Amino acid sequence: MEVKQQLLHEAEQFIYTCYEELGRSRDEAEARLLHIRYDIEATGTYDHTYEELEHGALMAWRNSNRCIGRLFWDKLLVRDARGASDAAEVVSELLEHMRIGTNGGKIKPTLTVFRASKPGQPNIRIWNHQLIRYAGYETDQGIIGDPISVDFTNVCKDMGWQGAMTPFDILPLVVEAGGRPPELFYIPEHLVMEVDIEHPELSGFASLGLRWYAVPMISDMTLEIGGIIYTAAPFNGWYMGTEIGARNFADTFRYNMLPQVAKLMGLDTTSETTLWRDRALVELNIAVLHSFKKAGVSIVDHHTAAAQFKLFEEREAKAGRALTGNWTWLIPPLSPATTHIFHSSYDNRLVKPNFGVQDKPYMSRQANTASDTVLQQKRQGCPFHSG
Repeated sequence: MEVKQQLLHEAEQFIYTCYEELGRSRDEAEARLLHIRYDIEATGTYDHTYEELEHGALMAWRNSNRCIGRLFWDKLLVRDARGASDAAEVVSELLEHMRIGTNGGKIKPTLTVFRASKPGQPNIRIWNHQLIRYAGYETDQGIIGDPISVDFTNVCKDMGWQGAMTPFDILPLVVEAGGRPPELFYIPEHLVMEVDIEHPELSGFASLGLRWYAVPMISDMTLEIGGIIYTAAPFNGWYMGTEIGARNFADTFRYNMLPQVAKLMGLDTTSETTLWRDRALVELNIAVLHSFKKAGVSIVDHHTAAAQFKLFEEREAKAGRALTGNWTWLIPPLSPATTHIFHSSYDNRLVKPNFGVQDKPYMSRQANTASDTVLQQKRQGCPFHSG
């Protein structure tokens, strides 16, 4: 009974707020809650209408404390895929999400919601952290590809997948649905847009052979709306350039490209006082922004993103909503002190609806190592902006 009461409490809080924001009357909210109370008492859960699902997802983005890109929260396209039941149907929806979200490079913020967690029914889980991500291979000479993907790459190999052993191999999709063991699916090449990275002035930069996928599509977080947990609700925005240039390419535990960029620039790397890392980091980020724009792929620099967040703050204040945020995630990893965010403070309390972290389905709690936890904590971004 306590579980049902808690669910009803969460549902009431959501329905009253949601209906008020949608311009619906208090009587309509009360009438809707009568049906929800009946469903919870009879089945232990309830289903959202599409209108509730859509607005709840928008609210979740608006409430995402780690996200600097929340100005566009009400522009999110919400796709209802709750009818998908087996892995093949789920993957069909995921591929359509890729097509819609990528939008030929004019990236469209998109979220696809699959069936919610229900008592006595197996959950739908997408094992990938992102729908598109590069593999990481452990070799005697070191790691080829993305080190953060090593564990999942090994899972895929155990399921029969074989990559080409290059630094930029696209991983397959692994989906668990219908109470069946996880299944592996290849992603059609035409759905993966990638950007070759070059520099507008450093002619030798292209020789580094760098590239990155156009759209970050986070696929392993939960979406909670009114007490209902959706264990599969992949979503995407567009990249902030620093997520690629200052994290994915630059972090020592990722592609670790700063030494190579510095060498290309002819910088003195024998002393930290030359600030060679800083100089290489700036040029690496210039290359990312230049390349995405040249390819016609949506991206935002961290200064513009900070200015957009300032406007979001102002709009939330005008709407009478208290702003929440996680300062450590909102500040950009490049020149944070040049943004107003660095000099501000934010309330980091959790407001629902929101997104949440769930354990990797292919690793037990004991197997989620301390080093992996550190990587997750260091990951710069948010649900809609993550490397």
